[in-house]
Amino acid sequence: MSKQVHPDLGATQLTTVLAALSNPVRLGIVRLLSDGSERQWGELDAPVAPSTLSKHLQVLRSAGLTRTRDEGTRCYVHLRREDIDNRFPGLLDSVLSTAGSGAADIGVKRP
Repeated sequence: MSKQVHPDLGATQLTTVLAALSNPVRLGIVRLLSDGSERQWGELDAPVAPSTLSKHLQVLRSAGLTRTRDEGTRCYVHLRREDIDNRFPGLLDSVLSTAGSGAADIGVKRP
């Protein structure tokens, strides 16, 4: 597996973060991850093809919103909540509280 690149959030512009959050699928992923849990990539139940989901996860990672961890053949993702709150205080709370139906319904696959 390739090594994941995670940007320094201190150098990330607000416009980059807002652009990443502007898509309903990505906003739904952030809302799901906002509970603080780390999720295995394959657990994410999104209304898009796996390749499209992969692209959305890459955009979130590139914007500094998520961190991805590889473990063997599995890939895990979590929200960089503390880093985001330190860089942009109140941003996530504000976006998530007003997102409402603007976010796609992303869930966790259950066996």
